[in-house]
Amino acid sequence: MRLLIFGSNVPGCVFCRPDGSLMTNVHVGIQVGSEPVQLVKADASEIHWELDIDSVVRDGRLDFRGRAVHGRRGERFVYLTWGEVSRGNEFEMFRRAKLMLNRIDASVVGSALDVGRLLARVDLTGDDGGPRCARVDPPAIEWSVPAS
Repeated sequence: MRLLIFGSNVPGCVFCRPDGSLMTNVHVGIQVGSEPVQLVKADASEIHWELDIDSVVRDGRLDFRGRAVHGRRGERFVYLTWGEVSRGNEFEMFRRAKLMLNRIDASVVGSALDVGRLLARVDLTGDDGGPRCARVDPPAIEWSVPAS
């Protein structure tokens, strides 16, 4: 199944950490294994990612798999990873957000499996005004099946 993630309300590429240090080249991407992929500068008006995830039925329960899928069975998620990109093009992660696959309504998952596509719309700015982190719950995320 193709997972389409649309991020809006982007917090910008400047972020002041709680310790007072300033980051000025913030990017966000999908975490595959321990590496960030599809990095986008965090001052874009809207951000879009696409990735493949697989579904399997195991012990009578639906489970998700894929290079970008993390967590234990029954608690799977996709990470959005935030970091600063240095002049040497190195990524230093400082926050991550979990898009919880096990919290998607079963009817949405069923329809998404039928059409082969699932859509997540994510508000990328957290309550603190910085990059959204931790587990992302509604209303900060909306899961649906994209129109054909």
